[in-house]
Amino acid sequence: MVDHDSLQERGRALEEEYFRKKNRELVERMQAEARSEQARRDMGAAVGIDDPEMLRELQKLGFTPDTVALLPLVPVLQVAWADGSVAPAERDAILKLAQTRGIADGSPAHHQLKAWLADRPSSDVFTSATRLIRAILDAPAGDKQLSADDLVGYAESIASASGGLFGLRSISPEERAMLTSLAEQLKGR
Repeated sequence: MVDHDSLQERGRALEEEYFRKKNRELVERMQAEARSEQARRDMGAAVGIDDPEMLRELQKLGFTPDTVALLPLVPVLQVAWADGSVAPAERDAILKLAQTRGIADGSPAHHQLKAWLADRPSSDVFTSATRLIRAILDAPAGDKQLSADDLVGYAESIASASGGLFGLRSISPEERAMLTSLAEQLKGR
């Protein structure tokens, strides 16, 4: 027969183990939230914003402090994908543009960009990123080294990079429509 004291000891041990496990989970969750909050602050510093909601949205889109430098290139990608695929010349031009914007080969941002060039980002990424870029451009502390005109110009140069049939039509109708839409969204027209 089992001793009553040993059952109480066993019960107490199980209870203590349960609470140790819950405490570990709570500490891990708090540490993860602290890391996430630090990542948001780092992203905010990189793009010149401090709005917590905007920073959470960047995180939700998958941006990190290492990849947030790609944000201004999202409209360029959107135009490149407007006709359903990214032409090799567009791909090369985007990679060259990224390099001039400080995205180093082999960096996390470079790997993310190559993934987006291979597989079209979701429409949510394009829609939210464009809205966030507009807010950053409007923010007093936002990136003043870049304007809506610059972004539209980059997108137009990428759209024309693929040439066209015998050079007669360098920007497809889909890309032209996307450029017009982006210009309206980014310039607030």
